[in-house]
Amino acid sequence: MIPVADAIQIVLDQTTTLPAESVALADALGRILAEDIVADTDLPPFDRAQMDGYALRAADVASTPARLRIVGESAAGAGWHHEMKAGEVVRIMTGAPVPAGADAVQQVELTREVDGAGFVEILEAVKAGRSIVKQAAEIKVGETVLCAGEEINAAMIATLASFGYARVKVGRRPRVSVMATGSELVDVSHKPGRDQIRDSNNYTIATYASLAGATVERLPLVGDDTEELKRQIAKAAAASDVLITSGGVSMGVYDFTKAALQELGAEIFFERVALRPGKPTVFARLGDALVFGLPGNPVSVAVTFNLFARTALRVMQGAKEATLTADTAVLARDVKGSIDRESYLPAILRTDEKGTLLAEPLKWGGSSDFVSFARTTALINVPRGVGRIETGSPVKVLRPIISEAYALDRQDFFAAFAPLRGNCGSGSKR
Repeated sequence: MIPVADAIQIVLDQTTTLPAESVALADALGRILAEDIVADTDLPPFDRAQMDGYALRAADVASTPARLRIVGESAAGAGWHHEMKAGEVVRIMTGAPVPAGADAVQQVELTREVDGAGFVEILEAVKAGRSIVKQAAEIKVGETVLCAGEEINAAMIATLASFGYARVKVGRRPRVSVMATGSELVDVSHKPGRDQIRDSNNYTIATYASLAGATVERLPLVGDDTEELKRQIAKAAAASDVLITSGGVSMGVYDFTKAALQELGAEIFFERVALRPGKPTVFARLGDALVFGLPGNPVSVAVTFNLFARTALRVMQGAKEATLTADTAVLARDVKGSIDRESYLPAILRTDEKGTLLAEPLKWGGSSDFVSFARTTALINVPRGVGRIETGSPVKVLRPIISEAYALDRQDFFAAFAPLRGNCGSGSKR
């Protein structure tokens, strides 16, 4: 058995980024940027009014009330493009260009227009710069605002549109084939007969792969027949970037998947991981396709997919952050670990009244208990060799196993509007 960290590193080392493609902005949500996004204009592109009111010279209203002459109007999309002189004001709307000569805007509520006379009384003094956003205060032309390797979320769409990215260069979606094996399996539309169960793994893997950004084909079920399994594996690998199978990778008499891969000449990188659940996990290459042979138990499938297969799919698209996001939480109830394997245990994350992040372990019956696992929002990591972690202890948790495009939280929202100003750093292996 190899450690989990070593297995992940092997996946990273053996996975390369697919060629990029160009997509329409309307289709860019959830895709991984394959180019830095650069501002083609200042933001704002001119000195901009922050509210409705009057553009004026602060020196003219040092003593109030002050009576000034209205010489024009500046609206959003229709500015007043003359130079304003002392004693003059321009009526201005929110978002409109501030005319030359003005150095402040007084809000309309603190003014009183003289009916029909062309004058306005400014009732309170205003300091220079008030209610004006200066040109390029937010972004300067030429600055990098989003970086290659970032996943495009909903908040980023406005940034892309504002700088003219009608089409966006993104990582190509990996083509993934999903195959469940085992003569005991029947499709979900069938009632299981004696000694049979419905297939859930095909649907689980396909869903996780779609959330990771792949295009997915679910293949028909394959029974415990080595020759048929070899034919189906070879066919699927030839048509895919990644083939993900489930079942048939343990040490039993009817575990044929690993043997089929070996007979087909696949290069096997690892076949057993010091992981609970998910020890019998295979990672290989057959031709140009990567192959993940995941265990048959549903919880093991979820854990091993998200630790290993998801990582490869994200690297293929050029994601800077390919692995699941790790965090630290306080354990809400004791958990048991394993002496010889690293554990990833299902849990629910919540916060207490003080705002502390808590990890509540789920009561589950092992790697086949998919019903309990359905409530999972995070995985608690228990290091190898640790038999128990007690309530109140800090623990490492892996965050929800869903696409960032569908998990835009408050922190992500504001981060999306914070320009990186060229600080893109290095991404995943390319």
